[in-house]
Amino acid sequence: MTINLTLLLVMGVMFAVGIYLMLERSLTRVLLGIILISNGVNLLILQTAGRAGLSPLVRDGVAADEYFDPLPQALLLTAIVIAFALVAFMLALIYRSWVLARQDEVTDDEEDRRVAAAVGAYDPEEDAEVGTETSEFIDTMDPATGSIRAVDPAERNAEAGAESSEAEQRKAGES
Repeated sequence: MTINLTLLLVMGVMFAVGIYLMLERSLTRVLLGIILISNGVNLLILQTAGRAGLSPLVRDGVAADEYFDPLPQALLLTAIVIAFALVAFMLALIYRSWVLARQDEVTDDEEDRRVAAAVGAYDPEEDAEVGTETSEFIDTMDPATGSIRAVDPAERNAEAGAESSEAEQRKAGES
């Protein structure tokens, strides 16, 4: 297998420019970076396929090393389809961004700026909201014993009904 140095240089330039463009804030430049990187990957897969050979059909009198490996062809087609889907998705994002804001640049969110300004004051674990929802599939802790016990959904519904009737009685007593 011979390596084509020109293709390797072209791939390297495509990857470098594609990564540089993907780090920009403009969605159009990100799209161009994705296109360049996907084309660089296609060239890489094509290069790893080796030299051209016969089609992968078995014939009498032909050695196995004279055939072309069909796996890189399948990978190349898959890479093309994935790149096409990603480009279509990015075009939809760019269009939506243009319709909403008349610009294709990703702007900083005001909340992100506020959090960045409060350097040491923000603790994501401390400021996280903890959900208090319960589910019929979650075991609950028994407050009397402190142990975890499984609760039957019918029992949970009965407890919820009793709590709501107690709340209704309190409301009636207040008025």
